[in-house]
Amino acid sequence: GNVTFSCSEPQIVPITFVSTSQSYLLLPGTPQIDGLSVSFQFRTWNKDGLLLFTQLSENSGSLLVYLRGGRLTLLIQKETENPVEISEGTNLHDGLWHSVNINARRQRITLTLDNNAATASHATTVSRIYSGNSYYFGGCPDNFTDSQCLNPITAFQGCMRLIFIDNQPKDLILVQQGSLGNFSDLHIDLCGIKDRCLPNYCEHGGKCSQSWTTFYCDCNDTGYMGATCHNSIYEQSCEAYRHQGKTSGFFYIDSDGSGPLGPLRVFCNITEDKIWTAVQHNNTGLTRVQGTDPEKPYTMSFNYSSTAEQLEAMINSAEYCEQEAAYHCKKSRLLNTPIPMPFAWWVGRANEKHLYWGGSLPGIQQCACGLEESCLDMRYFCNCDADREEWTNDTGLLAFKDHLPVTQIVITDTNRSNSEAAWKIGPLRCYGDRQFWNAASFNTEASYLHFPTFHAEVSADISFFFKTTAVSGVFLENLGIRDFIRVEISSPKEITFSIDVGNGPTEATVKSPTPLNDNQWHYIRAERNLKQTSLQVDNLPKKVLEAPADGHFRLQLNSQLFVGGTASRQKGFLGCIRSLHLNGQKLDLEERAKMTPGVKPGCPGHCSSYGNLCHNGGKCVEKYNGYFCDCTNSAYEGPFCKEEVSALFEAGTSITYIFQEPYPVTKNASTSSSAIYADAVMSKENIAFSFLTAHTPSLLLYINTYFHDYLAVILSKNGSLQVRYKLSKDGLLIFTIDSGNFANRELHNVKINREGRELVIQVDQVLKLKHNFSEIDFKAIKSLTLGKVTESLSLDPEVSKANAYGFTGCLSSVQYNHIAPLKAALRHPSVAPVTVKGSLTESSCASIMEADVNTVTTIYSSSDPFGKTDEREPLTNAVRSDSAVIGG
Repeated sequence: GNVTFSCSEPQIVPITFVSTSQSYLLLPGTPQIDGLSVSFQFRTWNKDGLLLFTQLSENSGSLLVYLRGGRLTLLIQKETENPVEISEGTNLHDGLWHSVNINARRQRITLTLDNNAATASHATTVSRIYSGNSYYFGGCPDNFTDSQCLNPITAFQGCMRLIFIDNQPKDLILVQQGSLGNFSDLHIDLCGIKDRCLPNYCEHGGKCSQSWTTFYCDCNDTGYMGATCHNSIYEQSCEAYRHQGKTSGFFYIDSDGSGPLGPLRVFCNITEDKIWTAVQHNNTGLTRVQGTDPEKPYTMSFNYSSTAEQLEAMINSAEYCEQEAAYHCKKSRLLNTPIPMPFAWWVGRANEKHLYWGGSLPGIQQCACGLEESCLDMRYFCNCDADREEWTNDTGLLAFKDHLPVTQIVITDTNRSNSEAAWKIGPLRCYGDRQFWNAASFNTEASYLHFPTFHAEVSADISFFFKTTAVSGVFLENLGIRDFIRVEISSPKEITFSIDVGNGPTEATVKSPTPLNDNQWHYIRAERNLKQTSLQVDNLPKKVLEAPADGHFRLQLNSQLFVGGTASRQKGFLGCIRSLHLNGQKLDLEERAKMTPGVKPGCPGHCSSYGNLCHNGGKCVEKYNGYFCDCTNSAYEGPFCKEEVSALFEAGTSITYIFQEPYPVTKNASTSSSAIYADAVMSKENIAFSFLTAHTPSLLLYINTYFHDYLAVILSKNGSLQVRYKLSKDGLLIFTIDSGNFANRELHNVKINREGRELVIQVDQVLKLKHNFSEIDFKAIKSLTLGKVTESLSLDPEVSKANAYGFTGCLSSVQYNHIAPLKAALRHPSVAPVTVKGSLTESSCASIMEADVNTVTTIYSSSDPFGKTDEREPLTNAVRSDSAVIGG
């Protein structure tokens, strides 16, 4: 006959424990059975939570199963015995389903995790283990005493299913209907846990983790920061680093900010007005090539340790870019001009083959000499194409941005007799940030610029600089059907960021203690992501509003983006906006302003905001795009006139600056001759310098007049500092600073200021002496000397004694009124009226403070790295020490 089997799986009914304080499920057991058997599956995002509690029958104690730190623990507690504990697993709060099986027979209990019998854990107790009467899953009821339901940890928040007690499946639908057990604050037949990391809203490779209510982003090692790893921790250009006061060095730049491109390591050369950004490749040396022909060409590919997209973004952001291309040849043709079949070429961006060489223009198969009509043989358009037996070269700059960087070079004509070539492709170099000073001026409240819709459904960041005198106005606005985003100055001291993603309007407001409509540049950064809305204004405390956990989150905009005005008829903005970025993308305000009435490209007056960045007498000079610090009349140099100009003096070293004729200090000085001469007869001295020495006595500075008066600054034998005025009417006046030994191999700063009759002397930023002259007539300055006075002057005995030794040590940043004699001697010796005698070596005083200046000497090189000998130029990096190692 036929036999029919009927099999059924237990019905999978998930339940959700919603609350960490109220949720629990009570199920009955089968008491008085020798042993215990319980199994269930759970899923959670929380590291901690009580999974199971039961009071064992026969007064045999209690059993708890709970998560702590993502690890499963089983605990049996008995009054008469030591507790028994078993732990299993790690990271069990990963949101996946995990199964738990607990079996006990007599005194032995076994815990099995995820049905892996091979890793099951066992323990034994002194007395027998009995089944419990009641099993509490997820937590304990509030009205139970501690003796009935113990919960040493927070309640469980998550899902459970497939609960078996004493090998019997428990029908949770019956629990829902009220005919089995009891429960509180549960969702039955539903697993309400959300996977908040799918999709992963952590950007730029951030690692997502979550709890029951929210997700978290780990941004370590990503180069980004913020709640969703949205914001780059790096600046977008070397120009931005310069603006922070950084000096030259290696930096990471992120050209698209919060965009998808990662940061790029570059060298920022912040030493002149043009801030250069350099990216090296894997072969910047001179490379020789032989034995190649069209059948077996020589090919070299360049690796810039970055993606093509990163380099392209950096190049597109710059004002100008270049790469040097050099081809040295001996009977090796380059472009084979004017014949159209070249023997060498280079490959640039987009894998395009280019047949022009450095110094020429794209589309013209020539070298620089062909364009300038200066080739060795006028029949050819490259020097190398003359195919001569002696070495020659074609060298120039590749500067067409759309073709850079050079990614490959191919050479095919070095296989003939006595044929050889050598090539060199320099690093990619760019200067300027096209966006940093990109600005627009809004002249009427009705004027605005409009751009395409701002698409920022999940995350949005807006950053810009502004300056205004208006009391209020909308910086930018973008509307949707219901959603909108708006940034405005709502009052002279308040900036407001308003946004609606369907939950109702949210406003983040930053209040400033001082007015923001002061016509100075101020910075705003507004951001919105799934976790929070934030607003930063200058360096004021950031305003952060947490986003609702389960609200709408997609920002849906459909109108045009209005900048400087509003589509909702609110008051527009009057003033300037510059460097506007939306989600890392740069908006070209200047280009759009050129074709918009009421808006002008650019914004003057940068010095009114940034003039204070020019230090030590540097003058802020306005440019169309930004500003620069003119250090002509400063004893310092560098982009902000903060870098010291200092030099090492030996015993006979002398620098004499002559005031006889009205020479300019620098080639491009605009100071009129009458102004310089007027300085020689002014009744004031503003003198500042720093010095480091170990020698006394010493003559630091000597000023001589046509009337045989003088001012001398010397170090006495005991190391005290003396300022000596010799005046025709008052005679000799001596001011002594004896607060210590100033010849102690430490750097000391001296300031001597005389305005009319009042004299003030400061040493090391401390006011040391004040004096009022009865009458002073110190004018018609003839010369200023640093170090030893070599002229035949009648010096008084003390000055003469100091002058016998001169000065041995380091002098730095010497300033006399608007004259910088030390800087003139080092930077413009052929133009300035300055005479240098003896050995003068440029060096940083601060860097040699620890060195022993007793034996400071100038070491000459017998052969420099380039194989040339020049006895006139001392090595600037020579080791200066009074000790040496001989033979090892």
